[in-house]
Amino acid sequence: MSASTSFSLASSTAMAGWLLLIFAPRWGALIAFIRFALIGGLSLTYAVLVFVYFFRVEGGGFGSIAEVRALFMSDPVLVAGWVHYLAFDLFIGTWIAVEADKRGWNRLLQAPILVATFMFGPVGLLLFYITRATDASLTARKV
Repeated sequence: MSASTSFSLASSTAMAGWLLLIFAPRWGALIAFIRFALIGGLSLTYAVLVFVYFFRVEGGGFGSIAEVRALFMSDPVLVAGWVHYLAFDLFIGTWIAVEADKRGWNRLLQAPILVATFMFGPVGLLLFYITRATDASLTARKV
């Protein structure tokens, strides 16, 4: 499969997960499907790409910016890096959604946090932490 096709399939898989996470009812079976089928599939794709292509890149590695640049000059390794982001961001988004549901947060509050996580990963996680801290602070004052 070409790097372009792998990129498109992985991106579509992640998008399906995010749409389910934001708009579908959060049944246990759906969360399990997102975790194991979608995130698991992305993780398997990442593992295959890394183990097949990572060590073939001349001058590639993580010891310097030049080595990382060399890695990402390889389309299959670039796709692996993209899939890494897709899998981890969806994992964190799923965790945020489950935690927000446990706290009884409205879906309208959750949606921008999840969209921020989808688009900008750590920014969404930071928004979740800030919202959770604010929520905990308000709850503590009520007692």
